[in-house]
This record gives sequence, C-alpha cells and structure tokens, in this order.
Amino acid sequence: MSDAPPPPPASPYSAAPQPMRPEDEKLWATLIHVGGIFFGFIPSLIGYLVMKDRGPFVKGHAATALNFQLTMLIASIVGGILTLVLIGFLIILAVSIAILVLSIIAALAANRGEMYRYPLSIPFIKD
Repeated sequence: MSDAPPPPPASPYSAAPQPMRPEDEKLWATLIHVGGIFFGFIPSLIGYLVMKDRGPFVKGHAATALNFQLTMLIASIVGGILTLVLIGFLIILAVSIAILVLSIIAALAANRGEMYRYPLSIPFIKD
C-alpha cells in the first residue's frame, strides 16, 4: 500500500454554471430591464457578466439592455455637454423618457418570454 495523501476536494468554483429554468431566466431578464430605469447600465452589466452562461434567453436580454443603457449614457453625456446651448435639456428629457418607456416595454416582453430589441441602440455587445 502507498502512503499517498488523498486527492484534494474539487473546488466548487471550477464547476460549469448550471443552466437556469425558463421561468428563472424570464424573471432575471425582467429585473435587468427594470433595474435600468433606476440604476442605469449597472444592473445590465452585472446581469450580463454573471448570467451570460446560465441561459441564452437571459444572455440575450442582458446584452440588449446593456447596449441600450450604454447608448443612453452616451446620449446623456452629449445632452449634458449641450446644456450650454440649452438644447441639451431637451436631449436629457428625451433620454429619460426613452429609458422609462422602452425599459418597461422590454421588461413586459421578457416577462412574456419574448426577445426584445431596443430601437436606437448601438450594438456594442453581440448576444
């Protein structure tokens, strides 16, 4: 017999992520879109980084939401700069309304299990 020590236990962090159930994917996709209303691009970024390997539905919605939120961030920055010539206030108002309305529409689509593409969104991340 050999006196070799037993192998170390497998790390729980090296396992492949488990796929989510469809209803969990719909829930997280909905929360990612709603989170964008209150916290900008942060929920979609976290959702994309954490859940992109857990299912194609939640990955697609997180990437779409992240692209939209980044586009709206750029538009807000441009609007902030253009407040010097007063047109920026209208741009910031339009961006705020677009985020509110389109995020609600996207959240409802995600809750129904449908894919949604935001209009006027620059595709930074391919889903």
